[in-house]
Amino acid sequence: MAMTTDFIEYVCEQASGPWELRCRKMFGEYMVYVNDKPILLVCDNTVFVKLLPEVAAVLPDAETGFPYAGASEHYVMPVDDSEAMARVIEVLEPIIPVPKPRKKRVA
Repeated sequence: MAMTTDFIEYVCEQASGPWELRCRKMFGEYMVYVNDKPILLVCDNTVFVKLLPEVAAVLPDAETGFPYAGASEHYVMPVDDSEAMARVIEVLEPIIPVPKPRKKRVA
């Protein structure tokens, strides 16, 4: 199933809070960054969150799934529950590092 821009806009609406949000399209899917940290992976109109013990405490009954072939297992985030999404972001934002900038290749 293809990703829709309406869905990613809805995800960003649901994830809004006192943090800076931005989305980046990657290979037809999206990564949602919170304060420049990759927190939510959005694939096939489904929101995925890393499978970490800190998230298990917030989403004890969450389903799990694979965002794409070859990916590790992730929690499936209930996108309609903005309170749960805010709690997950609050838990993950302090522990997920800002990605290191990639060095540009010199031709």
